[in-house]
Amino acid sequence: MKQLIFIFSFFLLSFSLHAQQGSIVKNGTVPIYYKTFGSGKPILLINGGPGMNSNGFDGIAKMLSKNNLVITYDQRGTGRSALPEINSHTISMKLMLEDIEVLRKHLDIDQWIILGHSFGGMLASYYATIHPDHIEALILSSSGGIDLSLLSYVNTNIRKRLTRSDADSLDYWNNKIAAGDTSYHTRLGRGRALAPAYLYNRKYIPVIAERLTQGNTDINSIVWADLRQMNFDCSAKLLSFNKPVLIIQGKNDIIAEKTALQEQRVFKNSTLILLDHSGHYGWLDNETEYLSAINIFLSKLK
Repeated sequence: MKQLIFIFSFFLLSFSLHAQQGSIVKNGTVPIYYKTFGSGKPILLINGGPGMNSNGFDGIAKMLSKNNLVITYDQRGTGRSALPEINSHTISMKLMLEDIEVLRKHLDIDQWIILGHSFGGMLASYYATIHPDHIEALILSSSGGIDLSLLSYVNTNIRKRLTRSDADSLDYWNNKIAAGDTSYHTRLGRGRALAPAYLYNRKYIPVIAERLTQGNTDINSIVWADLRQMNFDCSAKLLSFNKPVLIIQGKNDIIAEKTALQEQRVFKNSTLILLDHSGHYGWLDNETEYLSAINIFLSKLK
């Protein structure tokens, strides 16, 4: 359990600014909290996690809302999309897809552009296998991939990007958490030690460290168990997906280039962009090129 949380904690990160007032739509009895920004062609942003709310995507939403209607939402069990119980019956990939469809229908959107970051890219890819007709285009931002092959390397990549001091500090804080100390102080200490793995520019460590304190590890574990049980692999179904796809990630990302290349091979109508001087968070490390690539991609859509 401890190793699983460590491996996938990078999916919990993102950057936060103030957002517009949100609303709630219900999937049965489950509230799905969402926010909208701007107006125009709809873009759904699916944040990383699993187990993290959408606040970290407010910044990107504002940046992209100059010419688009941008929608963020709290995945079930996170933020204001609260659940009375969190277990394998209330949290699954299938239910998370249902939430997205409930939101789409509520907003009366036929087709939208989906931007999925990190784990959000995996959820977006899964959505594309079930509801391809409701996607105009897909943006995979540092996506975890279209199958579970990242399990073979991501933990090693995280360790490689830490200094000896960072790694020793991380072990110290992980041991405290494993012993039952889940205080904010301890979680923040762990976040400070782990954050450098995801960044090219260490000045953003405080932002990422704070974000790392917020993830719901129970949801994280339940979703990854579900992915393993379903043997998550979208590649065969996505071979017939012909909508435009942008694949974008940093050259210094903990997500290996081979994962992006696999996505490019499967998505026939795809463009791959690897950002210089950038880790897992392109909008932090290399904001200008990250946003430029996305805006150029969006401008080419009919």
